[in-house]
Amino acid sequence: MGQLLVALDVESGHRALELASTLHGVVDGVKIGSRLFTLEGPALVRRLTDEGTRVFLDLKFHDIPNTVAQAVGAAVATGAWMVNVHASGGIPMMQAAARAAAETSARLGQSRPLVIAVTVLTSMDENTLRAGGVERPLFDHVVALARMAQQAGLDGVVASPQETAAIRSACGPDFAIVTPGIRGASAGSEKNDQARTMGPAEAVKAGASYLVVGRPIIAASDPRGAAERIADEMKAGV
Repeated sequence: MGQLLVALDVESGHRALELASTLHGVVDGVKIGSRLFTLEGPALVRRLTDEGTRVFLDLKFHDIPNTVAQAVGAAVATGAWMVNVHASGGIPMMQAAARAAAETSARLGQSRPLVIAVTVLTSMDENTLRAGGVERPLFDHVVALARMAQQAGLDGVVASPQETAAIRSACGPDFAIVTPGIRGASAGSEKNDQARTMGPAEAVKAGASYLVVGRPIIAASDPRGAAERIADEMKAGV
C-alpha cells in the first residue's frame, strides 16, 4: 500500500519522458491526464508502457455506456495499467467499462488494467456539490459513489485523502483507493486548486493504495529529490 504515482501534467511529451527517466526507481508509475494526452495522444502512452513504465491513463470517461466501453477498449490497447471513469455516470456505465476492459485485454492477450471511478473531484467542496443539486453531505456522497463502483465490478476509486478511511471501511481491504490532493510537509503547503488535502504519511495511514502527486514533484528544482522525500514520508505512514 501507499505507492507513489507522479502526475505528468507537463507541456510536452519530451518533458514527460525526461521526467519519467529522472524519476525511474523512485516513483511507482506515472499519470497522464487530459492535457498531455490531448497534446501527444496514445503514442506517448505506448512508448512509456513499452519501456516498462506503469501508466495511469486519467481521462475520466463519462458518457453513455456504449461510448465509454469503446473508449475503455481504446485505452486498454495503449497498454495502460490503470484507467478511470466518473462514478456519477452510473452503475450501467461502470459495468460497461469493466466488461470492455476484460474483453479487450483477453482479445489482445494482455493483462487487464485496473478500472477505477472518480468519486468527487478534490477541487470541489460542500457548496460546489450543493450548487450542482447534490443535497447529501459530500462525505456521504463520496462513500455512496465508492459503494456503487464496487457494486459495478470496478477495482477502486479516486477520492480525496479525507474520505479514504471511510471508503476503506465501507469497501474492504482489497478495494484500490487512489488519492490525489497530497499537500503539506514534503509535498509542499500550497493547495493550488485542491480543496480537500492531506499529507503523504497521513494519507497512507488512512488507507490509500496509491498517492498521486504532481506539482510538488514536477515543479521542484530537483524533481527526484522531491519524490524521494515524499516516498520517505509515505514509508513513515505504513
